[in-house]
Amino acid sequence: MNGIIHQCSHPNDEDVHFRISEEKIFADIFHYLEVLFRIIKPRKVFFMAVDGVAPRAKMNQQRGRRFRSAKEAEDKIKKALDKGEVLPTEARFDSNCITPGTDFMARLQEQLKYFVHTKVSADRLWQNVNVYLSGHETPGEGEHKIMEFIRSENTQPGHDPNTRHCLYGLDADLIMLGLTSHEPNFSLLREEVRFGGKKNQKRITAPEETTFHLLHLSLMREYIDYEFSELRNHIGSHYDLERIIDDWILMGFLVGNDFIPHLPHLHISHDALPLLYKTYIRSLPTMGGYLNENGHLNLRNFEKYMEKLAEFDREHFSEIFVDLKWFESKVGNKYLNEAAGLAAEKEAASKAANKNKVCCYDLTSSERVIGEGKGGVGDDEEEEEDMFETEFRQYKRTYYMTKMGVDVVSDDFLAKQAKCYVEGIQWILHYYYHGVQSWSWYYPYHYAPFLSDIKNISGLKLTFDLEKPFMPFQQLLAVLPAASMELLPESYRHLMSSELSPIIEYYPLDFQTDLNGKQQEWEAVVLIPFIDERCLLAAMDPFNDKMTKEEKGRNRHTECAVYSYDSQKDFTYTSNLPQLFPDIVHCHVRKTDIPMDAWHVALDHVSRRFDRSALYFCGFPTLQHIKHKFFKKKSGVVVFQQSSRGENMMLDILPSQEGEPVCDHVAQQVLGKPVFVNWPHLEEARIIAVSDGNVKFCLDEPPGVQRVYDRPSTPPPTKVTCPSDKEQKDWVKDVQGLTEYFVKRKGIMVNDTSVVLYGQLLSGRKYIPKANGVVELEKQWSKQVLPFAYQTIVKDIKAFYSSVTCFKSLDELFPLATTVFMVGNPYYGAVGEVQDSSDVIKDGRVRVVFNVPHEPQLELLIQNQHKYCVKYSPGYILASRLGITSYLVSRFSGSIFIGRGSKKNPCGEQKANVGLNLKFNKKNEEVPGYTKRTEKEWLYSSAVEELLAEYLDRFSEVFNLVSRNSHDDVFYEDDVWPAEDQNGAEKVGEITSWLKGHPVSSIGRTSCDLQVLDSAIVERIEDAVERPLEQQQGVVPDPDSEYRLFDRVINTRESFSVPLGLRGTVIGIKGAEREAEVLYEVVFDEEFAGGLNIRCTSPRGYRLPPCALINLSHGARVDHSSHKLTAIVKPQPATAANFNSPRQLNHSPRSPFTSTQVRAEPRPTRTHFVSHRAISFLLLPFRSKGTLMLKEMLKIDGAGTGSPSSHEPQRVRVHYLYTVCVRIHAYDSLTLSPQGHTFVCQVKLSNGLMVHGPQCQSESDAKEKAAFFALQRLGYIYNSSLHLNLLRVLCPPGALLLPPQGYGPAPLWGMPLPPPHHPLLQQNQPFFGPTGTFPGAARPQPATVPPIGSHNQFIPLQVCDVCRIPSHVGC
Repeated sequence: MNGIIHQCSHPNDEDVHFRISEEKIFADIFHYLEVLFRIIKPRKVFFMAVDGVAPRAKMNQQRGRRFRSAKEAEDKIKKALDKGEVLPTEARFDSNCITPGTDFMARLQEQLKYFVHTKVSADRLWQNVNVYLSGHETPGEGEHKIMEFIRSENTQPGHDPNTRHCLYGLDADLIMLGLTSHEPNFSLLREEVRFGGKKNQKRITAPEETTFHLLHLSLMREYIDYEFSELRNHIGSHYDLERIIDDWILMGFLVGNDFIPHLPHLHISHDALPLLYKTYIRSLPTMGGYLNENGHLNLRNFEKYMEKLAEFDREHFSEIFVDLKWFESKVGNKYLNEAAGLAAEKEAASKAANKNKVCCYDLTSSERVIGEGKGGVGDDEEEEEDMFETEFRQYKRTYYMTKMGVDVVSDDFLAKQAKCYVEGIQWILHYYYHGVQSWSWYYPYHYAPFLSDIKNISGLKLTFDLEKPFMPFQQLLAVLPAASMELLPESYRHLMSSELSPIIEYYPLDFQTDLNGKQQEWEAVVLIPFIDERCLLAAMDPFNDKMTKEEKGRNRHTECAVYSYDSQKDFTYTSNLPQLFPDIVHCHVRKTDIPMDAWHVALDHVSRRFDRSALYFCGFPTLQHIKHKFFKKKSGVVVFQQSSRGENMMLDILPSQEGEPVCDHVAQQVLGKPVFVNWPHLEEARIIAVSDGNVKFCLDEPPGVQRVYDRPSTPPPTKVTCPSDKEQKDWVKDVQGLTEYFVKRKGIMVNDTSVVLYGQLLSGRKYIPKANGVVELEKQWSKQVLPFAYQTIVKDIKAFYSSVTCFKSLDELFPLATTVFMVGNPYYGAVGEVQDSSDVIKDGRVRVVFNVPHEPQLELLIQNQHKYCVKYSPGYILASRLGITSYLVSRFSGSIFIGRGSKKNPCGEQKANVGLNLKFNKKNEEVPGYTKRTEKEWLYSSAVEELLAEYLDRFSEVFNLVSRNSHDDVFYEDDVWPAEDQNGAEKVGEITSWLKGHPVSSIGRTSCDLQVLDSAIVERIEDAVERPLEQQQGVVPDPDSEYRLFDRVINTRESFSVPLGLRGTVIGIKGAEREAEVLYEVVFDEEFAGGLNIRCTSPRGYRLPPCALINLSHGARVDHSSHKLTAIVKPQPATAANFNSPRQLNHSPRSPFTSTQVRAEPRPTRTHFVSHRAISFLLLPFRSKGTLMLKEMLKIDGAGTGSPSSHEPQRVRVHYLYTVCVRIHAYDSLTLSPQGHTFVCQVKLSNGLMVHGPQCQSESDAKEKAAFFALQRLGYIYNSSLHLNLLRVLCPPGALLLPPQGYGPAPLWGMPLPPPHHPLLQQNQPFFGPTGTFPGAARPQPATVPPIGSHNQFIPLQVCDVCRIPSHVGC
């Protein structure tokens, strides 16, 4: 949890201007947790653990980290003020408050409790799991509290060894923790790490935009097995992978961790790990056992291993021995510190003589005999060797004296160092395997001893006293610097600042850091004194009684709690922030406290060994299934955007024993069948084509069919083709791309690929109703087709999908009160609730009540969006208006760096960016509302023009210098302001402060590939939805949906922050290479907890994948005669007696839904009655300004009626327009005015307004279009749906109003849709693609006919003169 808290509270410490409110932090944390829950999809347990009071061994590292962060923050603020920057008056967020016991953590804990109660009460997915919340008040680090729970579960008699775990966190020690469990199915989830970026680069904080990675420990276990496979030849049957993994964990501790420092010169970046592994492989056969025995250090074996490893000390010293000799010859001293060296030698010699004079005499005599025996040249070699040993001893003495501050390096000192270090190793092993064995133990030095000095340890007795953890305020005083004293209770603050404080020495205002061989500043040793526990507690004791009641409530330890859903409980949970998070009126949560020692396991506990069966657990990959060999080689495998510099464990796929694959044989085996691809991270895919470059076998299926042909009785329909030259080249590119991907990303050599399979990945499963109320689960496949090398696929394995819940009947699938959504017509996208269906369930039907709310009318806004869109112009137009060159517009809208000094005499490497930073070519990013990138050029808005004009007016000298030196990448202060009375640094600071204070600095940038609506349009959408009468994601609900900007959608998933069934409007489309990764930005009709501000004025936005949405606008666009799942209603007579009474709706046999009632929200709407062979329309008449209006007509499933599509379109007669307009008193008079060769018709409306029609070539066209303009002005025609239905009323029987191919998205009647290449459409292209595509996918060639549903079937109606209700309905 602490990683999430840090990510949401201070995402960019480099920005000293950044400010954030606590409410925003809490909301972002909740949102992050929801996204993680959705990614992980827990089935049994969701454990949220916040760091509590840590063991004393961890506090030393926490103390150093917090002192360093406070100092860095102070330095950054000072640097900003020196530059003249004006900082916000609000206090910055002090990240040190993320420490147990602070007021912030107490408030966060209360909000986390509220969050858990909210989700468990309202979210069905959360109701199926036990939610554990271990807050800051429960002692222990978060990840160790979780592992304590897992160890406890492992000891239970009924524990399933195939339980699957996923642990989220950023720390590398999670790898060690996961492996200590010896659980086979364990994964780690974390955000992607990006190296090489600038320090001031803003981190992505939105979890939807974050790339997450899974580290599969199941795979890592197998790679560790390969790393030490050489030992199988040496120890044979004694080889035990579980014990090897335990020793591998121990070796990882030797290069440093949070509790003890790394051994001298043993750095991961300097190949320390390969050294440890090679030494282990050499040593293990001679040990007679392993180093780590389930968390207990085998001292005898460990001493042998350290003896072998100590050779590294001498090898490392020999590399610098030559340099030392040269240095000594220059300074004339035998030792670097001769006095200290002689004193140490004399003391050591005297102690040794007093202890055992005989031994010393014998040792001297033996050395003398050996020396005499060598003679001659041997004397020189011996002298050289003596010199080396002397220098080596002195080299180590210097290390201890300078690093640890000792005056004499005695044998007792070295023995104490060795014991402390080994004791530290044992404490860590206990901590990782058994939990805390001592809260008070800590390593008392900043540095570790040399490898060669860790000896004589086999006889040590290592014991620990458990004692008690610090109280929260004691830890605060132990780890916080004086700069964060405000986080402490007031009664303790003076202990950090007063000169009279007995512990003031522990809070230095300035301190040194030592990289000690490391490369990154955060790895440096912080040289501050260790807190003395007794002094600290004694200093606090007199002030303990001065704490307030609230502070005493924070200074305590409490147990963990588990929350679960209980339908029997129903109470109101009060929110502490009602203005942000409302009270939970109906809370159904049961809370159970867990004692703090409930999960402790005995020291002799051994984790159960698992027996991996042939069953494959999807999502937990393995190197099994495909035969391969392995070897180590420097291959530059790319991890986190960087090629690895060391050796990689490479896998080489072996050729099949069946020989070279033949294309037609492969097609017979896999075409139309499901196989597993992307080894070793296996995913299921349906193969639709097989090709070897010369011939291609593909499925011959109708469009939209995705059938699996896995039975001998149903062979796949196959089509054989010969690829064209272009297709052959594409095949070669596919092979090259697959080969490079496997080598560079996975470290797998696939060798020669002769056959490529083309398949669709599994996207989810869908229940299909069958006869007698039975349902079957059918796999759904992605529309995107991807290539796969044949030798990397796996066939015929038994797989287990943990996320599948199997329902066998309709009553199980649709229990009473289940929320459902309609993806057929009518009521497409409507939310329904399942009713009692016991009388119809056997017929394969379910009774449902649907809510049909009012939809805002956006057609007029879509037609007039050009009025509200930001206008963009090429750079040369802005340049001409500003009187500068287009080069300056381009340059200043990007980055411009100004360095210190002059071009001829630069001072340092410090540079300031004084550009507007409105475009980013390399990252392909733009700033909405300011810049826009096209295929050819950058475009700029008027806001950029105003900004550049102000810039030019304020700092014209910068423009002058840049224009004169257009080829330079960096400009310099003294060149811009050369006068002696001009201070370049102050001027640069003035520019940067001005830029920081401008609103543009806070606007986020987006990808140039993202389709977005401007904020002005989003505001009008918000107004539109507020006006109406005052009120693998997974399977895509409708895979045929096309999404466009302005589309109305509804949320169908419960696992998002968005309430289920909430409607909204699409304002952004983020494309992706894979269909499942597409995201839609939606502004919803209402605000909700966890909502985002995505160019909207209130937190009602969210980013959702297609699997969470039903596109309501798509339902209105599609062909109403399509054979989709349809709610069918039996027609009833609309008499006066039953006109307003609820209708009982019957059902067609082909639909599993029985619609019983339609509820309208937020206002009453019509109740419709329809069958698949009959249509009824109900028009509700009402008056508006004394005029009867046709408010709405709804066409419902006209299958089997209407005119055949082969009829030619006919024009609407002007007579019918006149008839309707006169009968509803739409206008008083109509005047026709000839203008040259054209005609313009003027219509005087009944309310006195005059409407002018468009210029037309004929009198009939002019009257016709003016009549419709008049109707539109009065509100009779306000969308394409009403438009079509009005034409149905006006048309004679048999007439066709629209061409068979249909029209595009709702143009104004009488105005033709612009062709695809028209500039109006090019500005916002691509709004949508052909059926079966998705944003970001490769776009097919444009079709000559738009892929839009045809509206060519209708029922002509006669309008009654009296009440304007269709005559066959009744009046």
